Amino acid sequence: MAIFSVYVVNKAGGLIYQLDSYAPRAEAEKTFSYPLDLLLKLHDERVLVAFGQRDGIRVGHAVLAINGVDVNGKYTADGKEVLEYLGNPANYPVSIRFGRPRLTSNEKLMLASMFHSLFAIGSQLSPEQSSSGIEMLETDTFKLHCFQTLTGIKFVVLADPRQAGIDSLLRKIYEIYSDFALKNPFYSLEMPIRCELFDQNLKLALEVAEKAGTFGPGS
Repeated sequence: MAIFSVYVVNKAGGLIYQLDSYAPRAEAEKTFSYPLDLLLKLHDERVLVAFGQRDGIRVGHAVLAINGVDVNGKYTADGKEVLEYLGNPANYPVSIRFGRPRLTSNEKLMLASMFHSLFAIGSQLSPEQSSSGIEMLETDTFKLHCFQTLTGIKFVVLADPRQAGIDSLLRKIYEIYSDFALKNPFYSLEMPIRCELFDQNLKLALEVAEKAGTFGPGS
């Protein structure tokens, strides 16, 4: 079982917190000699495979790491430009890890805003008044669970479809938010959450939920 990520969205639709707990990406790592037998191109500030498929590497996969150093967009974590580095024969042999492109911060902000709008549309489509809005969306690879508080804050969890106890986990996250964000004298409502104790307790709650498959009584 796995919990993939947590989003906290304020009542205006702004993303105020996001945590990737588990990344179920199919990744492939291989050591290459020069010249590289894959065509790489820059697209949306990511280095992607444009041509050539082999050993689990697919067109559209992004370069995630080079020689064990993570890649962020078109640069490695230590500041090297990816295409320039891979174009230099002196840098070979080289180990490259490929996988599904990671969402950027801007993409996460946009998706949170889009879900906020869908949530409102779900409420308006209801044949009954005072609908709760979207509480769950299901795909073949994950379920999206949402809990909205009376003040309009949305807690969203993406999890494995088989993961149990998400309703109780959502309420546990709300409890952690109340205890370690709202009660923090340096935290301003509706603003991004940057509280170390919130981070620590949230990660602990996710670990407990994943191991148990549930969280607390009545879940």
